[in-house]
Amino acid sequence: MPNPDAEAKKELGNTAFAAKEYDEAIKHYTAAIAIDSKNCVYYSNRSACYGGKKEWILAANDAKDCIKVDPTFIKGYYRLANAQLEQSEFDAALATVKQGMSIEADNPQLQKLARQIKAKKSMSRAEKSANSTPVAAMPGGMMPYQHLDSSISKEVMDLQQQLITTTKEYRIVKASIMKTQNGKRSNELTKGELEKLPQGADAKMYRGVGKMFMLTSRSDIMNHLEESIDKEVREEKDLIAKLEYLERRIKSQQQNIHELTKSSSSE
Repeated sequence: MPNPDAEAKKELGNTAFAAKEYDEAIKHYTAAIAIDSKNCVYYSNRSACYGGKKEWILAANDAKDCIKVDPTFIKGYYRLANAQLEQSEFDAALATVKQGMSIEADNPQLQKLARQIKAKKSMSRAEKSANSTPVAAMPGGMMPYQHLDSSISKEVMDLQQQLITTTKEYRIVKASIMKTQNGKRSNELTKGELEKLPQGADAKMYRGVGKMFMLTSRSDIMNHLEESIDKEVREEKDLIAKLEYLERRIKSQQQNIHELTKSSSSE
C-alpha cells in the first residue's frame, strides 16, 4: 500500500509538473523517493521531469531505476527508450522497446516509439552515408541510386541534399537553444544572489559590459538582469518553435526519400 506521506509529495510533484515547473516537481518526487524508494511511479515521474528539461542522461537513469523496482511497469520502458533515442542510442532504444513489448506486445506508445526510433536511425544512417561519400568523389562520376530511373535518382539526390542542409540547421538551432538556456540560468542565479543582499541603501556595484566593468546601482543591475531574462525566455520559445518545425521538415524529407526509393524498386 502506498505511503501516505510519499503520495502527498507525489501529488505536489504532479501539480508542479503540469505547470511545467520541472525543478519544483523534481524536488517533490525526490522527497517521495526518500520516503518510499520502492514505488516505481516516483522514479518514472521524475524521469519525465528530466526529459522536460532535456537532461536525458538523468532521465534514463531514473527510468532504469523505475524498471529495477518494477520490471512489469511499461511506462518505465517507454521513458528509458525515449531518453536513449534522444541521445541517438538507437539500438539500445529498440532493445528497450523490445523488452517492454515482451510484457505488453500491443502497447500503442511503445509501437509508435519503435517506429520513431527506426525512422531516426534510418535518417542518421542516410546522413552519414551522404556526408562520407560526396557525389563528386564517386568513381567514374557515378550517381548514387544508379539502379533508379535518372529523373528519380536526381530527385532523390536533391532531397538528400535538402535533408543534410536541414539537419545542419537543426544542429545550429539546438546549440543556440543550449546557449540561450545557459545565459538565462546564469542571469537567474545572479539575480537570486542579489536578492539575498540586505534591502536598503542602493549600493554601487560593478556590471560586466563586454570586456569592461561599469560602476552602477543595484537596482540598475536588477533591471538589466530582468530584461535579459525576459529576452532569453522569448528567444528560447522562438528557437524551440523553429526546432520543432525543423524536426517535422526532416521527417517529411526522410519520408519522401523512402517513398521514392521504395516505389521505384517495386516496379
